Amino acid sequence: MNALTACTSILIGKNASADHSIIIGRTEDAKPAWPKHYVVHPAGELPTEFISKETGVTIPLPTPSFQYSATPEWTDEFGLFEEAGLNEFDVAMSATESAYSNEAVLAMDPYSDHGINEEAMVTITLPFVKTAREGVQRLGQLIAQYGTGESNGVLFADNDEAWYMEIGSGHLWVAQRIPDDAYAVVGNQLAIQTIKFDDPANFMYHPELLAKTTAAGLYQPGTPFNFRQIFGTRADKDAHYSTPRVWYGHRMFSASQVTEETPESQTLPFLMHPDQPLTLQDARDFLTSHYQATPFDPVGTGTEAQRHRYRPITLAKTQESHLIQTNRTGNNILWLAMGVGVESLFVPFFNGITDTPPAYQRGGLPASLDSAYWIYKLVGVLVERDRTAYWPQLVQLQTELNDYLAQSVADLDRQNLTPVELTQVNLDLANTALKHFEALAMELLVAQTDLSPFNYDTDANL
Repeated sequence: MNALTACTSILIGKNASADHSIIIGRTEDAKPAWPKHYVVHPAGELPTEFISKETGVTIPLPTPSFQYSATPEWTDEFGLFEEAGLNEFDVAMSATESAYSNEAVLAMDPYSDHGINEEAMVTITLPFVKTAREGVQRLGQLIAQYGTGESNGVLFADNDEAWYMEIGSGHLWVAQRIPDDAYAVVGNQLAIQTIKFDDPANFMYHPELLAKTTAAGLYQPGTPFNFRQIFGTRADKDAHYSTPRVWYGHRMFSASQVTEETPESQTLPFLMHPDQPLTLQDARDFLTSHYQATPFDPVGTGTEAQRHRYRPITLAKTQESHLIQTNRTGNNILWLAMGVGVESLFVPFFNGITDTPPAYQRGGLPASLDSAYWIYKLVGVLVERDRTAYWPQLVQLQTELNDYLAQSVADLDRQNLTPVELTQVNLDLANTALKHFEALAMELLVAQTDLSPFNYDTDANL
């Protein structure tokens, strides 16, 4: 099995959100120092075929490709890993939520060493679809044809609906529409439960899913087809690594309904209804959470064992976090937080812009301070030297900038800007936010210059 990244996802239907926008989002968790970029690909930019650097698979591509945004890694040595974006038809995609499948399923339908993995999925799908449903269908057909070497969850949305797709073995997959009045949170487990094969409005799946699982003795006809139970795992690792994050999301948004849920439960529901309509702030709070107000908070007051019992959502290995809003009154938005989400800032990027700030297109190894990724990471590293002393400064700046960005977005929604005008305004917003984080980094550097073991206090000048 290939090494997988470990992310956390959220999907919110349009009637479950306070402003009736559809929200999908995810933390991209892989390495603590592995820069990401944010770019816009113009229409027609992609070649006529995709060749994977990871698996070697060659896939013919339709022409011309649509304009789309993406979050590639700083190097394509191991693949593009574009991960998330919006295309010119307002289709949003985020891929992937890494998952695990059981041995019996993989014996029936093994992984492929030369198939389509996470690094390719956005690139071969998002620039070629006009709806979220088409996104599921295209990726599903490609997985069925070429196979994959991983089990993954993939998020799609457009201005009408959101879909969650799960690839459960080498070729077999399912997808479920998120009901308009519901939400879902997912943490590195196959999550979709009962599949209704006679409900094409809300379910899609590999055409041979039922036949293959029945022939392999994995499904008994006449019983509910529970995809999670048939394809997923129920290991002790799941109960400590995956389910606690889902439990915490349910606790945040549906507290009145989950009084009997526990962090290690293996039967947590995939779909939930919120106690009250959810906001962008709620989604942001979820992706930056770490079990606050519980003994399991890594920076809380629990015992050493409690604070390290469960894997939190916000993580040192988070490369970036994103929330994509569709069905908005103004342009749809991808909100992007570079680095560790709780120490960073969700910056809005409007769909329809033709470029992104140069700082968001730069940054590699070694670190450089002309890179947005590294500026946000630097602030986090400096704050963590003494959270008691420096955390309030970071929170104050985040609060001020969140208010500024929210007001700016509201103002822009009332205007009818051309793509050129919108791009320039967006560049100014993103650069303003970044400059404030640069200034905070320099303040923290100055404040910490005397924090050295090579110090001796006798006189102010000695």
